Amino acid sequence: MEHVEAVVIGGGQSGLAAAHALVGAGLKPVVLEAADRAAGSWPRYYDSLTLFSPARFSALPGMPFGGDPDRYPHRDEVVAYLTAYAARLQADIRTGRRVTAVRPDGAGFTVDLEGGSRLWARAAVAASGSFGRPHRPDLPGLEAFGGQVLHAADYRSPAPFAGQRVVVVGAGNSAVQIASELARESRTSLATRAPVKFARQHLLGKDLHFWLTRTGLDAAPLSRALKNPPAPPVLDDGRYRAALSAGTPDRRPMFTRLADDRVTWADGTTERLDALILATGYRPHLPYLAGLDGALDPAGHPRHRGGASPAHPGLALVGLEWQRSLSSNTLRGVGRDAARAARRLAAHLARA
Repeated sequence: MEHVEAVVIGGGQSGLAAAHALVGAGLKPVVLEAADRAAGSWPRYYDSLTLFSPARFSALPGMPFGGDPDRYPHRDEVVAYLTAYAARLQADIRTGRRVTAVRPDGAGFTVDLEGGSRLWARAAVAASGSFGRPHRPDLPGLEAFGGQVLHAADYRSPAPFAGQRVVVVGAGNSAVQIASELARESRTSLATRAPVKFARQHLLGKDLHFWLTRTGLDAAPLSRALKNPPAPPVLDDGRYRAALSAGTPDRRPMFTRLADDRVTWADGTTERLDALILATGYRPHLPYLAGLDGALDPAGHPRHRGGASPAHPGLALVGLEWQRSLSSNTLRGVGRDAARAARRLAAHLARA
């Protein structure tokens, strides 16, 4: 069985940031990525996705985002950036390697891979993110609904829904962006439990992320004080607020029931519905840690303090939402958490 110093599970933005930090801490990481390239979930996002932060605030440590620093990069630009970042990273990146289990083994961990191979590592970083586990809420009648149901993770473009009646569930950035583009091709409603909260994209001539960085709020360890972190508002330069005000899409209170091919609204009216799109977020996806006692809670969520596993000193987590700050699972913020994790693991290995 191959022995390595540190293994990073996941080769997306979190895994690449973790590998960069581990190299900087004097370690030699092996990155295991299930897909055929090190770009994480970005290649699978919907076609029109653009970042909500400018390029200058959207880079991983050690490599600026090229081009106009004030533009908002498109999905494919992010994929190209991550691919280039991986190519210049001084780490052993292995694609097509899906981890199925991590188990305690002496002073380290045995890592089982799909297909039966395995390796042993002194330290491990779980950096596979949460986008492998789309959240499907328990909506009344959802299982009996006869129309099309898909999560935003499976949505690509509005073309297949042209001329249809569509409802998008959710009040976040992706929900509003998807519903707005669908409304140009179909009759679309945005169903939310409360009115959509907007935040201005620009303040005093600067992007909001400039102010978050300048004030230190972006990196502040707010997770320590927030038991239930708030949902982020929709960042808007005025287009989305105007679209909702014009009814394209129209915003409605959450429906009360789905049945057959119909939806019942809160006011008691019913209508035929072709498709339901759930822009309802994601949950941590770390099933391979189930064999490590104390690594996960009964619901499968990781137990950690700022990314450090209390039960396993040689295990770190990177890329979780609100892991430490509001930017923990973003391109601009994951590097800070990765650096902290790498320093902890290097100190642990030195003591061991």
